[in-house]
Amino acid sequence: MSVVVTWLVTSPRLPAGLLTAHAWDVLRSAPVVAAAANSDQTTALAAFGVDITIAGTTDAASTLTDAGGVWIASPDGDDALAEELARRMSTDPTAFTLEQLVGSWDPPGAKLLDLVAVIDRLRSPGGCPWDGEQTHRSLAPYLLEETYETLDAIDTGDAVSLREELGDLLIQPLLHARIAAEAQDGFGVDEVAGDVVEKLVRRHPHVFAGEELGDRDAYRLWDRQKRAEKTERRYATDGVPRALPALALAGKYLSRIKRAGVEIEAPSATTASTTDAVASPEALGEALLALVAEASDAGLDPELALRAAAERHAAAARAIEDKNRP
Repeated sequence: MSVVVTWLVTSPRLPAGLLTAHAWDVLRSAPVVAAAANSDQTTALAAFGVDITIAGTTDAASTLTDAGGVWIASPDGDDALAEELARRMSTDPTAFTLEQLVGSWDPPGAKLLDLVAVIDRLRSPGGCPWDGEQTHRSLAPYLLEETYETLDAIDTGDAVSLREELGDLLIQPLLHARIAAEAQDGFGVDEVAGDVVEKLVRRHPHVFAGEELGDRDAYRLWDRQKRAEKTERRYATDGVPRALPALALAGKYLSRIKRAGVEIEAPSATTASTTDAVASPEALGEALLALVAEASDAGLDPELALRAAAERHAAAARAIEDKNRP
């Protein structure tokens, strides 16, 4: 009967020793072999009484295939040992049985820890000079640029591009959080993440606290919670970023005013003809605002709608240019 070699795979992003009950049963019932004497995993297992033999590739292969046992896989994949075991299995397929055991899985979002570690390395001494000299202010244009590149990927419907652009966009808040931690501003990435988790839970009691709310009540509750948190805001339009593009800014203002129940005459596109609208900047602005109001009432985003129309117009122009080329 062939011996059993168990290849134990664990997540390097979880605390060492945090394993499934089945993994612990296997570790306590078979010889355990590892390559690194002082790895976090071997140190944790030894602290819980697991007897571990430290061995290189050749010795590990011989020990495991002769008597069976558990190999604690390292994060780099242990290619040399895998190749040696494959060679021995090809020579004598009945000599041993190789089984993989997953002792711990990465939870959703675990690779965010890797990104935090990369940002830390880039900003630390010996890291990237460019990243190391950035400030909140110097990074501001890149935050805007990455946002627009993400919007472009959404518009094209290219999932591969969207995946890449979301990654580039994700770098930005992590860099800002790292810079704040270095400046001892009182927060870092954990505080940023912790604050937004608390905010989301607080503003969604119908999700996290079991309260029964309709859609309209949920929106109103969100607004009440937001006003309670932002006590320095006196007006419904306070807090809207004024750096937004004009159409988006108008849409935000109108949405906030409507949701706050402020009694004000709504702009109407029927009050001015197109000819009248272009007679002056003020008239044009009022006409555009009226269109934004109608879009908002219809649940449409005027900024995205105009972008889509502009792209269609540009595509039609390009088609004509292609047709007219000799």
